[in-house]
This record gives sequence, C-alpha cells and structure tokens, in this order.
Amino acid sequence: MEFSGLKSRALGALAALAVLGACASGAQLGEERGELGNFRLGHAIVVADNATVGPASRRADPEQWQTALTAEIERRFGRYDGDKFYHVAVAVQGYVLAVPGIPIVAAPKSVLILGVTIWDDEAQTKLNESPHRITVLESLSGETVVSSGLTQSAEQQMQNLSENAVAAIERWMVTKPEWFPLAQDADGLVAPDVVSEAAPDTAVSGS
Repeated sequence: MEFSGLKSRALGALAALAVLGACASGAQLGEERGELGNFRLGHAIVVADNATVGPASRRADPEQWQTALTAEIERRFGRYDGDKFYHVAVAVQGYVLAVPGIPIVAAPKSVLILGVTIWDDEAQTKLNESPHRITVLESLSGETVVSSGLTQSAEQQMQNLSENAVAAIERWMVTKPEWFPLAQDADGLVAPDVVSEAAPDTAVSGS
C-alpha cells in the first residue's frame, strides 16, 4: 500500500510537470565552466530499472537512459582535470517522453526526474547521504515550442533531457565547494604568492 501511494504521488507530480514550460538548453558547454576544485570524473553510474513512467508517455528501455546519461556525464564532466577522482551516481526516478497531442490544447512537455549521489573515490564514501533530486524539462526550441511529441523521436527527447539534467547536476555541484577543495586547501598549505608577500614582513618582525 505504501509503495502504491508513492507511485501515485510520483505519477501525479510527473503529470503536473508535463504541462509546465521548458528549460534552458544544456546542449552547449560554452567556453566557461563551473568551478569544481580538484574534481576529476571517475565513473558515471546510471540506473533506470525502477523509473516511474508518467501518464501519456513514450516508453524507453533502462539501457537507453543509461547510454544517454552516461555519455552526457562524460561529455560535461570530462572537461575537469583535477587530481582527485569522484564518481557521479544517477538513478532515473521518473520521466515523461511527450507523445503527439493536439497543439496548445494538449501538448505535453517531456520531463526527467533524477536522484544524484556524489562519491569520493579515495575515501570510498558518499558526499551526500541522501540522493539529491534533480527535475528538468525539455529545452525550448522550434521543435518543442508546441510539443516535442509531434516533432522529435524518443531518442531525441532523451538526449535533450539528458543534456539539461547533467547541466543541472553540474550547477548543483558548484554550490558544494567544500566537497572539491584544491590540493593546497585540502593540505592546509599557503599559496606561493602569499608566501612571497609575507616573507619580508616576517623577516622584519624577527629582527
């Protein structure tokens, strides 16, 4: 009974989200990136076997989500070249892949809900005890302004959602600088330029 109630609430949330507006696109990486200190991607771990499928949704195999999200995690986080490995673990909790509908009247949006956990490889521990929930909608474009169900395949919808979801994961991780300290910060060292400036004062005070 409890599982059934959770399932019903998840379906209700997906149905409500499917009628909302779209997200900004995560397709372009751009020249700038977030600051993640000593982060280097270890493994991208994606599971989707227990995902709730929203109402009026196309269906996707768990392996399709695993392929799309893993590739996007590696594309976005492969830009970071820190000296410490972290693993990004993602569980697909629910999704809607919009089906063709009547424009304006019934034009649902695609939705993806994830639970995200970051692992410290060296310490073999989770940095967030409970999975952090990420919810994204499809990006607004000429193909999705009415409904992506009319203009895109399920694979295109999944790619769109995967790009937006991983961009959202990156934005969340950037808010956790304590997880990814630079090597000198982690070891309690002082930056070389600070040492060179402080040296004359130290010498004077000791004379």
